[in-house]
Amino acid sequence: MTNTVLITGCSTGIGYVCAHALAKKGFDVIASCRKEEDVARLRAEGLHCIQLDLADTGSILAAVEEVRTHTGGKLFGLFNNGAYGQPGALEDLPTDALRKQFETNFFGWHTLTQAVIPMMMANGKGRIVQNSSVLGFIALKFRGAYNASKFAIEGWTDTLRLELKGTPIQISLIEPGPINSRFRANALDAFFQAININSSRFEEDYRAQQFRMESEHSTNKYTLPSESIIAPLVHALTAQNAKIRYRVTKPTHYMAICKRLLPARMLDRLLAKGG
Repeated sequence: MTNTVLITGCSTGIGYVCAHALAKKGFDVIASCRKEEDVARLRAEGLHCIQLDLADTGSILAAVEEVRTHTGGKLFGLFNNGAYGQPGALEDLPTDALRKQFETNFFGWHTLTQAVIPMMMANGKGRIVQNSSVLGFIALKFRGAYNASKFAIEGWTDTLRLELKGTPIQISLIEPGPINSRFRANALDAFFQAININSSRFEEDYRAQQFRMESEHSTNKYTLPSESIIAPLVHALTAQNAKIRYRVTKPTHYMAICKRLLPARMLDRLLAKGG
């Protein structure tokens, strides 16, 4: 029986390339996108694609029913990938901007995962893979909302892993560093919606941030393409014992070592240079 995997956030970037890659490897892929026009585009490319808006509980539950019908009530894998970054200093961010960030990046993932676990139990096997970030364990200034949502996902995932012990379901985290995708463009949109640059004491910093986000490609020499997530995702879905964490890009490995070895204030001095 072909294993079915549901992937969120497939319109571009990591979700898009992983959906196509898994389909080529023989998985029964159910891709999902927030916008109907993206759903139509991916269907035209040969993918089985459904509409799913992680900020809308009704949309999530309707998508789960589509998955249930397609799989006969059984689902093997879920790749929680759909998310966006809300830039801005915490003192400048309206509370509603943080609520919106958490609705997509955290609460939507919780609702979806909670809804599909019974199908995995019925299937007698299952894999849940969470696309986290280096910013799920390392903080950077002006990334507070995204940091908070990814730190939450890391803690949530670690807890669920303990609670799934003794079941046929394994859960893993992928922790990418800089990846070339539309993430910066989406972050720029969120930035302009939430932040009044001219009234902030961080105006100069924001202008520099804006310039970087407007660049089509990252200037970070360690940036990898979205395809770099395919191998860890496949391993997490197929290995007898999936890893708890898959760290992708050199900055992620480097920061994991720094987090473990450096005193907190020394780490702060290192991180203060970023942003």
